[in-house]
Amino acid sequence: MHAHVAAEIWEELRRFVVGADRGEAAEILVSVLINADEDPEDIRSAFRGDGDVRRALQQYLDTDQGVEDDEEEDYLDGAEDPDY
Repeated sequence: MHAHVAAEIWEELRRFVVGADRGEAAEILVSVLINADEDPEDIRSAFRGDGDVRRALQQYLDTDQGVEDDEEEDYLDGAEDPDY
């Protein structure tokens, strides 16, 4: 639900953000929505027409997934336990 309200606000405000800064602004928007426990699929749906936000969301998901995978690999390899 928050994502749809954020999409309306973004639509009105994005014209005031210089093109070169839109990507970073979209990353911040995605981060705020994720931190507010918004479902990534709801964000994707609400911003389906906005490439900047969709790219920022995909980047966030790729980065977040990559961190989890690396931590799991370290754990499975015993990298966290010096006595392993």
